[in-house]
Amino acid sequence: MEAYANVLLYAIPGFVILIIIEAIYAYFKGDFNFRSMDTISSLCSGTTNTLKSIMGLAIVIISYDWVYERVALVHIETDWLVYLLSFIAIDFASYWSHRLNHSINIFWNRHVVHHSSEEFNLAVALRQSISGFLSLGFIFLFPAALLGLPPKVIGVIAPLHLFMQFWYHTIHIGKLGWLEYIIVTPSQHRVHHAINPIYLDKNLSAIFCVWDRLFGTFQEELAEEPCVYGVTKQVNTWNPIRINFQHVWVLIKDAWRTNNWLDKLRIWFMPTGWRPADVIEKYPINYADPKAFKKYDTTASPALKVWTWIQFLVMNLFMAHMLLKIADIPETDLFIYGAFMFLMIYSFTTLMDRDPNAIWMETLKSLVGLVIIYLTGSWFLMDDLFVGGTLFAAGYMVISALVVTWFVVYEIGWEGQSSKVEVQG
Repeated sequence: MEAYANVLLYAIPGFVILIIIEAIYAYFKGDFNFRSMDTISSLCSGTTNTLKSIMGLAIVIISYDWVYERVALVHIETDWLVYLLSFIAIDFASYWSHRLNHSINIFWNRHVVHHSSEEFNLAVALRQSISGFLSLGFIFLFPAALLGLPPKVIGVIAPLHLFMQFWYHTIHIGKLGWLEYIIVTPSQHRVHHAINPIYLDKNLSAIFCVWDRLFGTFQEELAEEPCVYGVTKQVNTWNPIRINFQHVWVLIKDAWRTNNWLDKLRIWFMPTGWRPADVIEKYPINYADPKAFKKYDTTASPALKVWTWIQFLVMNLFMAHMLLKIADIPETDLFIYGAFMFLMIYSFTTLMDRDPNAIWMETLKSLVGLVIIYLTGSWFLMDDLFVGGTLFAAGYMVISALVVTWFVVYEIGWEGQSSKVEVQG
């Protein structure tokens, strides 16, 4: 875990710098496609995914190591060939795992957050799931195990393979000529994130686009069909934790409401979007029309935007502190710290939605933080990072609760405000 934290300490600032560079370029180009709330939602989603990994919130039924030890037919000795085949094997597994996520109702829930942004920029690449609690990677890596590709090599290549998918989440790079026949490009991935009917569930490859061409899921980006980004059942929230579980909540309600017992069982494994006939009739869902698309947005005063960015920066300070001290903070305390940060993200993204319930979430979060300090006498060794770290954390809890109360009472109001603001796509 310490090695993982060290990688993130370099990777996260690198991603943020590239996002800032893209935003500056987009601004001066006159094609600015960043909105404060959407960008913060994307970055917070990435943070929740990191916290999930640190907290170990996933169940591995069968590990790759276990499969490798039992089914390997050969063992390749040539170093460069091992790494090359491992990369190809991971890319092949990624394609089929990705295709499964797009094809089956229950698996779509673990991927919907990545598609939930109605913009398309580098920040969207960080919208990663926290709802995939069951790891099925061993199924799609079975060919790698047969070839005897060592688990240590797979472990090194896997994060590299993931990081290499960051760069093509942009509208600012056009088609790349002959490379379009070899690798996944921004043009191809724009198609993947679009909800236009011709583009849905296309271009599922991660690095090599050959898999899409081989298995019939390739679609070229068409000049006459501009991409409209998001999901057909709009999430209508900036809260990444809520986004992660919206789809499964619909499945739970549909399974409860249907009178057909077979439908109660099969709804989870039917094609994505399938619903029982009697539920569709009684509880219709409005799906987005790409030709008359209105992006989700919320009105926010300059003060609320500034406060949201302050919350985001404090969150990142806590995240950096956790990663820096991960070897010194006891495992139980790391879990508590992670749970607090989930609560923090849920709280201030609820305020971003102009939901008056943010006041109760913020009060709970701040009280939990103050209780942790009272019971332990410090804020997870933050005083080791800088003098007065615990005092800073305690002061933040108090000030944050007061500021959020002010916003709810004087700007949002107890009745809240409709968060569906017309923003043309």
